[in-house]
Amino acid sequence: MTIGENELMAAREYDVPRELVFRAWTTPDLLAKWWGPQGFTNTFHECDMRPGGSWRYTMHGPDGVDYANHNVFVEIVPPELVVFDHLSGHEFKVTATFEEFEGRTKVTFRQLFKKKEEFEQAKPYCMEGNEQNLDRLGKVLAELAY
Repeated sequence: MTIGENELMAAREYDVPRELVFRAWTTPDLLAKWWGPQGFTNTFHECDMRPGGSWRYTMHGPDGVDYANHNVFVEIVPPELVVFDHLSGHEFKVTATFEEFEGRTKVTFRQLFKKKEEFEQAKPYCMEGNEQNLDRLGKVLAELAY
């Protein structure tokens, strides 16, 4: 869903504790399993989970195309928040919040683009891609919970 100017948001509830969701977002081996749209895989080169730390990885598309990515973590507040800047290709800030209620966790994924023209270009595939990303996270959480 589009919210505000140059911003997309996706939200999902999972039937697992917040600490488990936070762990899936901040443990490189787990993050590599679910990050990206359906059919994509990842090779992580660096994943320094601290403010100012770099996250460099190659996302491998189902069509065989490789996409180099560079992010820098801005803020990490266990188990509530992960914020990073995506610096390669389209520039945007991702803010992921984790809210717990009655043993469940709501993840809100916000993507704020730096430039309007890049937002307009990316919006059609990012809206679907973000939903697929949260679908994949749900599968990893289900595996971890059982």
